[in-house]
Amino acid sequence: MSEVILDGVDILNKYDFHKVMSESLGLGPYYGQNLNALWDRLSTDVERPVKIIWLHSELSRKNLGEYFDEIVLIFERTKQQDIRFNWDEKFDYVLK
Repeated sequence: MSEVILDGVDILNKYDFHKVMSESLGLGPYYGQNLNALWDRLSTDVERPVKIIWLHSELSRKNLGEYFDEIVLIFERTKQQDIRFNWDEKFDYVLK
């Protein structure tokens, strides 16, 4: 399983989040750096199995506000999609 580590210390705004996600998951130059693009890529393009581990997530929640909650909803939506599709290799995430 591939693990992607996000560190809330390095994620101070939306731009930082999308930059780290793009680099960590190899989303390439055409990644739209917005929540719709995040859903599109996580739900279809990201190779599984993959687990995102978000360290210092409370710091990110503080810095990103509602945007953090929207990101987590996309993570959860992706996780539930993989479960519904009964895929052997799935997307997962952990907030620490």
